[in-house]
Amino acid sequence: MGIFVVKGLFFFLSILFVILSDQWVKLEILSHFDYGESVRVFQNFFSITYVRNTGAAFGFLATANPSFRVPFFLVVPIIAMVVLGFLYRDLPQDARVRSMALGLVSGGALGNLIDRVRLGYVVDFLDFHYKNEYYFPAFNVADSAICVGVAILLLSTMTKREIDHASYPV
Repeated sequence: MGIFVVKGLFFFLSILFVILSDQWVKLEILSHFDYGESVRVFQNFFSITYVRNTGAAFGFLATANPSFRVPFFLVVPIIAMVVLGFLYRDLPQDARVRSMALGLVSGGALGNLIDRVRLGYVVDFLDFHYKNEYYFPAFNVADSAICVGVAILLLSTMTKREIDHASYPV
């Protein structure tokens, strides 16, 4: 298999995996939970809670005027996809890890964009908290993929050693 094919596979399979898993889990939440319903998984730590997020990551801009917020959150992901496409294009042919990382970010952005177009909001459900006093904003699979992808990209940028060429034990 050619190097370009491998680079492309890492990128496009990452996108496909994130979109399919994100949308499947969100469909399960929409099918089995009422809005605001919560099921405790680990007491004082983690629940599955159906939340509608009209803002960005972690509810940022959720209270902004809809005449600004709605177009903003439809246009920004499209611009992000164009930027990610250029970053992918400029990757070396053997940059498997960074290709996968860009795929994670792209898949996450597309997963949340699908929600915004289809529902007018993003379905969030992963609810971490400490003793019902300290809450981390609810998030979803797409948000997780974006964060992991960005972390991999930052790590690969900050390290002197190229992680795409690292030898992995079999």
